[in-house]
Amino acid sequence: FLEKKQKRFCPFLSKMNATKFLRFPKNGLRMSNGVLSAPRASMSMYVNHKDTAGNNDRSPFEFTKENYALIEKVLAKYPSNYKKSGIIPLLTIAQKQAGNFLSLAAMNKVAKVLEVPPMAVYSVASFYTMFNREPVGKFHLQICGTTPCMVRGAQDVIKAASEYAGVAAGHGVSNDGLFCISEVECLGACVNAPMLQLNNEKFYEDLTPESTVELMKKWKNGEDPKEGPQTTKRVNSEGPLGRSTLKDFKPVNHDRDFAGAKKQWEDKKAEAAKK
Repeated sequence: FLEKKQKRFCPFLSKMNATKFLRFPKNGLRMSNGVLSAPRASMSMYVNHKDTAGNNDRSPFEFTKENYALIEKVLAKYPSNYKKSGIIPLLTIAQKQAGNFLSLAAMNKVAKVLEVPPMAVYSVASFYTMFNREPVGKFHLQICGTTPCMVRGAQDVIKAASEYAGVAAGHGVSNDGLFCISEVECLGACVNAPMLQLNNEKFYEDLTPESTVELMKKWKNGEDPKEGPQTTKRVNSEGPLGRSTLKDFKPVNHDRDFAGAKKQWEDKKAEAAKK
């Protein structure tokens, strides 16, 4: 039975004895329902928490008055018995308030506000890489290293950024506490490769080593450089010939007025009740 399963799912191992790997787990392969597979990589490096002086369950964290008002608007979108749906938005608010860092105390506060077990919050925060459970400095540069960006010089961009910041990609925060550099997977701006994302929000595209360093200098000086392509000619993601189709296209705002729609529904319901 095992040999038949092996031939079906692992033809490249058709001449090997599947039972060998069942008897000798040191080979690193596992059998599940007749399918051979490699063991899953450990994620402990990403999910484990280690107490530090500034990141433990005794560290103070409290939302600001302005953020509590924002939280009320967020939770108004969900039924009162589904507050758990607000975990990601509230974690985002907490991270922004703490300067791009999500501490254990902040996660506990989110759990308390939403009236959910802390583990429900931890599992979300440890799953999504946009949540920084370790300090990443004031400017977190996430530089794409996937194929289109790699072909267009992403490694040179990473090298230039690392040399200017004085810290290698994936090796913590620069000595001045400003920069943290991470190489990440595709961020969806392949046509404008290479590119980087700043603090989970802003995209900077069509980068060169020189333009990347210029951006970093402006951030360091408190400036807010323009987002998008860093070339002088390209408009958004248009090609070198500019727009070649849909030249008469006019953008239209398709946002729905939910408050107005709700009032209209309530008015109709009231009229129907009178009949």
